[in-house]
Amino acid sequence: MSTITTADGTEIFYKDWGSGQPIVFSHGWPLSGDDWDGQMLFFLQQGYRVIAHDRRGHGRSSQTSGGNEMDTYADDLAALTEALNLKDAIHVGHSTGGGEVARYMGRHGTSRVAKGVLIGAVPPLMLKTEANPGGLPIEVFDGIRAGVAANRAEIYRDFTLPFYGYNRPGAKISQGIRDHWWFQGMMGSILAHYECVKAFSETDFTEDLKKIDVPMLVMHGDDDQIVPYQDAALLSAKLLKNATLKIYPGLPHGMCATHPEIINADLLAFFKS
Repeated sequence: MSTITTADGTEIFYKDWGSGQPIVFSHGWPLSGDDWDGQMLFFLQQGYRVIAHDRRGHGRSSQTSGGNEMDTYADDLAALTEALNLKDAIHVGHSTGGGEVARYMGRHGTSRVAKGVLIGAVPPLMLKTEANPGGLPIEVFDGIRAGVAANRAEIYRDFTLPFYGYNRPGAKISQGIRDHWWFQGMMGSILAHYECVKAFSETDFTEDLKKIDVPMLVMHGDDDQIVPYQDAALLSAKLLKNATLKIYPGLPHGMCATHPEIINADLLAFFKS
C-alpha cells in the first residue's frame, strides 16, 4: 500500500494514479478515498493525475488516538502534497473534506494550488451559534455522536438514506451505493469518527475562506439533508475572493455518487476554464 508517515508517526494511505495536472480529493465523514471512485476513474481517463487519501482514523490510514481535528487534518494533507511534491494542484473536498481543503489553504497557503472545489461542504460553520443563527443545533451532532457510540453499524446503514436522498418519494435506491458507504465507514476507527463529528460541526472556517486567493467552485444540492446549502454554499461563496456558485435543484448530499454524469461534467468544465 502507498502511505506517507506524518510528523507524529501517523501513516496516511493514498492512491496516486496517472500523470498530468494533479487533482487531490478529500473525502467526507466517515468514509475513505474510495468514495471518489466515480471521479478518480473519470478524471484519470481525461488525462489528469488523480490522488485520494484516507483521512487519519478513516479507511486504511492509522487509527490514531489523537489529531482528530481540522488543524491536523490540514497538516496531514499538506504533508501528502509535500511528499508527492504536488504543484499546480486542484483540490476537491466533499462535506468534511471541504472543510479540510479550506483549512489546508487557510493554514498552509496556496503556493501549490491552482484551483479548489467545495462540494456539499461544511464551511463556513455548521453549528448554530449567536453569530450563525442558520446553523444546526448542537443536539443534532450530539445525536450523531450518541448513535456512533451505541451502534455505529446500524446508524451508518440508516445514514445512507438521507445522505443519498433515498428517503424521498419515488427515489431510485441503489443498494450497492448504500453498501459501499457502509463498508467504507466500518473500515475506520470509532474513536476518530466520534471525534470527527466535533471537527466537522464546530470548526469555523470563515477566516480560512477569506484567505483563499485561487478560483473556487462551490457546488451544493438544494435537497442536501446533511449539510443544508443555505448556511453553507451560499455563505462560503460570499466569503471567497473568487468563487463560482452552482446550486443543483433536487440533488442530495451524495450527488457525486448519485449523479456523477452531472457533477463530473461541471468539474471538468471548471478545471479547463
